Amino acid sequence: MSEQTNETVEASAPELARFTSAHLQQALGLSSELGWPYRLEDWAFAQGLGEGWVLEQAGRLIGTAMRWQYGHAFATLGMIIVANEAQGRGYGARLFDALLEDAGPQTLLLNSTQEGLGLYSRRGFLPIGEVHQHQGVPVPGLPSPELGWVRAAEVSDLPMIDELDSETVGMPRGCLLQCLAQTGRLSVIARNGVVTGYAACRRFGRGHVIGPVVAEDATHAQVLIEDAISKLPDTFIRVDIPASSDLGSWLETRGLKRVDTVTAMVRGTPPQPSGDARLFALCSQSLG
Repeated sequence: MSEQTNETVEASAPELARFTSAHLQQALGLSSELGWPYRLEDWAFAQGLGEGWVLEQAGRLIGTAMRWQYGHAFATLGMIIVANEAQGRGYGARLFDALLEDAGPQTLLLNSTQEGLGLYSRRGFLPIGEVHQHQGVPVPGLPSPELGWVRAAEVSDLPMIDELDSETVGMPRGCLLQCLAQTGRLSVIARNGVVTGYAACRRFGRGHVIGPVVAEDATHAQVLIEDAISKLPDTFIRVDIPASSDLGSWLETRGLKRVDTVTAMVRGTPPQPSGDARLFALCSQSLG
């Protein structure tokens, strides 16, 4: 009887199911297996904002994939994981294709590891840049009078932050900003009562992550990041930046070493930023 049961389990085909909060604990196990330093709270944050699919085999989670919707025309894709022992069997492609079917013809964005480039390219995704992951415990910084430009965001600032972010990234991310305001800290640079830059900082992984960061120029972005660092002495910090941000060398001097590079990709018409501000740091590689 035992041998027959084992054969049945081994022969059972993985089944697709919608990703729900009931899958979070096993999803944490998958990311830990790959060495991703996610906490259960990080998975819950991502799952609460998006939707996705899982692959289950004999009651065990062996894969995940998620999508986050921004307005009617844009979405980001990520958290695409397959258990080590289940890789090489097309399960990642099956999960990814389920995301694509859900998404339809809208523009899709993602950040790809080297291993994922082939899968995404075959499905019409094109490279549009790179994202550099910087992390570490910052070295002590010198006092800077420019930190006086930054203050904690107030509730009345949220509509302006939302508008600035939408103009800068070219797609509406109000729900993401609301969650960031609730789970972390938002800081702003304001001129004559108008928000011209902002940064979010929250618990994540081994410490804290700073991002998104939106600012008029690199100097203002550095001040926003420096302000967040100053409130977290001796704390592990992660910042994911577009390669074009011009912040990499400065982050290195602050003790945040570049540890990884991923390829930013898009299928469809990329979002069109407007206004004078730029995106200097991402919320995360999955959420954008």
